[in-house]
Parts: sequence; structure tokens; C-alpha cells
Amino acid sequence: MTALVVLAAVVVATVAAGLLMRSRDGRIRDRRTVAEPDSAVAVGPELAAAGVGAGDVVILHFSAPWCGPCAAVRRVLARVVEDAAGSGRTVRDVELDLDENPAAAKHLGVLSLPTTFVFDGDGRECFRVSGVPAADDVTRALAAL
Repeated sequence: MTALVVLAAVVVATVAAGLLMRSRDGRIRDRRTVAEPDSAVAVGPELAAAGVGAGDVVILHFSAPWCGPCAAVRRVLARVVEDAAGSGRTVRDVELDLDENPAAAKHLGVLSLPTTFVFDGDGRECFRVSGVPAADDVTRALAAL
């Protein structure tokens, strides 16, 4: 009987943890309040090679060939970047393969795929989203910069 109670408690805890994690999936988290706005930005060599901190806003997303939802992220971000270009704004869309860029993923704390970041022109991480973001959310994030 005790084993069944323990098993039930483990199942409930696991389901609760899974629901909590899924509740954040696809939601943009504002990271601008994490660091001081005037603080110096230390852009690592992996990110500098991707164009982060070079003056343009950069949308950086980690993916892998084996990641199914990553294709949806590509479509969403392509539309957002196209809309931004249509309004005269330069936004760079950079995709990094997680398997080929583990140091950059570790530097940014990527724990799951797909993960997308929005960096301002100075290389500050402003927004982060795990999962597939909505195009409107990314557009609003870009408008906030």
C-alpha cells in the first residue's frame, strides 16, 4: 500500500512539473531587467562570430536537424524579419546548430530546443523564448528595442 502512495505522489509531482514547464513554452521572457542598461556587455567569441553586438538587432535561434519544432521557428522568424525589413528596420536572423555550437549554447544557458534570443545592437540579451514563439510576440519584442 505504501508503494502505491509513493508511486502516486511521484506521478503527481512529475505531471505538475511537466505542466509548469509547458506553461512557459513559447512565451517571450523580458531579460532587459536582468542586467543594468548601461553596463558593459561581454559578447563571447561564439556570439561575436554570429554578429551579436555588431550594431544590428539580432534574433538568434538554436536548432538541430533532428528538432521538429525548429522548422516552425524558422517560418515564424522569417516572417518577422521580412516584416521588419518592409518597415525599414534591419534585423538579422541567425540560426545556430546546437550540435555544432555547444560553447555558444552553454554560454547562453540553452536547455532545450528550440530556443530563441533577441539581442539589441550592443549585444545585450533582451528577450528569450523556449519553444515556438508567436510572430506577434516577437514583433512586439522588436518594437520595444
